[in-house]
Amino acid sequence: MRTQLKWSPGPGVKVLGITLQDEENWVVSAAAKPVGICPDCGRRSRHRHGWHNRRLQDLPVQGQVVKIKLALNRWQCRHRKCGRRTFTDRLPEIASPYTRRTERMDEIVRLIGHKMGGRPGEYLMHRLGMPVSDDTILRQLKRNNPASMQKDNIRVVGIDDWSWRHSSRYGTIMVDLERQSVVDVLDDRSVESAKAWLQERPTIEVVSRDRCGLYAQAAREGAPQARQVADRFHLVQNLRAAIKEQMSVYGHAHVRPILSEDAIASATAQHRRARLQHRQSRQEIFATLQALRQQGLTYSEIARRTGYERRSIANWLTSNAPRDRNRAALNPTSPLYFETFLAECWKNGNRIGRHLFHDIKNRGYTGSRSNLERLLKVWREAENIQPDDPLPDVHVLEPVRDPDTGHVISSVVAAALCIKPRGLLTDLQTRKVNALKQGSTVFAIMRDLAMRFNGILRSRNSEALDEWIDELTAIMRFASVLRRDIDAVKNAIELPWSNGQAEGQINRLKMLKRAMYGRAGPELIRARMLPLNHRN
Repeated sequence: MRTQLKWSPGPGVKVLGITLQDEENWVVSAAAKPVGICPDCGRRSRHRHGWHNRRLQDLPVQGQVVKIKLALNRWQCRHRKCGRRTFTDRLPEIASPYTRRTERMDEIVRLIGHKMGGRPGEYLMHRLGMPVSDDTILRQLKRNNPASMQKDNIRVVGIDDWSWRHSSRYGTIMVDLERQSVVDVLDDRSVESAKAWLQERPTIEVVSRDRCGLYAQAAREGAPQARQVADRFHLVQNLRAAIKEQMSVYGHAHVRPILSEDAIASATAQHRRARLQHRQSRQEIFATLQALRQQGLTYSEIARRTGYERRSIANWLTSNAPRDRNRAALNPTSPLYFETFLAECWKNGNRIGRHLFHDIKNRGYTGSRSNLERLLKVWREAENIQPDDPLPDVHVLEPVRDPDTGHVISSVVAAALCIKPRGLLTDLQTRKVNALKQGSTVFAIMRDLAMRFNGILRSRNSEALDEWIDELTAIMRFASVLRRDIDAVKNAIELPWSNGQAEGQINRLKMLKRAMYGRAGPELIRARMLPLNHRN
């Protein structure tokens, strides 16, 4: 009897026999109790109306499949006041109606499907002696899609976007920052969907978000009672981008001082100067690499001396002149794809943007009119520039070079070093910072501002923020952006919440999406991202 109890699929079932078929599958014959209880009136009945067999798949034994042949009865209810005439045995603790697996096996299927997905879960289930197809695993997972947490339990929520397809379609993820778990995944990134989600949860007290104005508007309209918190990481990254833009002249890679207003006004001349200096810089790099190669040095030795990657050095030395940057192949979304036709129209006097847009639209152009207008603006400015016009006299300092390698320090590297505290710098980075401070007054000013901003973020005191913003005369655009979102920035300083947990959950979502080859729909993504409530 003790052996038969171990094979029992659950309470209320008597094991009749156990057989081994084909030396692979165990078959457990069992039957329900010889008495039924009416689900309507609760009266017991011993009047059998009929019976039928259910075949259920159960947990394996030593890697071998176990199948249960369960005999269930249909009973008659003879209570006069009961409206039900017949009923069958219900065993919810063993299996749900119409299922082919026991509840304890369905729990394993859901758990493996939640953690591994369809095809990997199928391989593992077959190896463990529980053969289930990948479609069944995913269907079971979506059928038991865990509901989001109680709407009245969420106090602090983090909102961020994630991409279904980069630069094309985005969704929204909602994270309970207190429990550190995902509470919902929305199909789109819109004010309406985020606003509706927040309105359904009036107990939300804090909304943590990135610098996206879309979620700021959704939080204002959907949860006006909540305090908005700007993410500190994105604040520092926005400062870094502003510093990079300020230290580079229209995207040029050399560290430059702040230009005067008169110099900024002549944008066309500055672009021409930047392109010329960029060509000269590439020519200097090419001459240096050629000289080192002529001395008999190997690519690895040249890479060690100059700091460039070995593959880049090989590409430079395989040509007789500095190579131009590779450009992407043109497609109908670019007006340059129809440059020949546009140039002919321009030569014939057709220079009205809307007319040219209509003409190339009929020839397959899929881009916007504003993109076309930008190209026409360049052509118009080129006609207005006199070839003998002297360039404005702009004082530009020499680019700062790395003291170890001798090559120019780019604005990207300089901006990254500008926001990094002294204690986290390596010896190589420390020498670069010292060289930048000596060679660029702008870098010294920007680093002082960045270090003060880091101190304000960590001080939990927002009183010094207004004074710091007033000193941002060099990067006025970043200062104006901070003032528009000043309440959320101050809350980021004073409150401990941030969007780091949401960013981590997005990384997990990306891993799951790529593991499913990008074919998962919203229902399956939500089922795998939300926590699975299962019995231990």
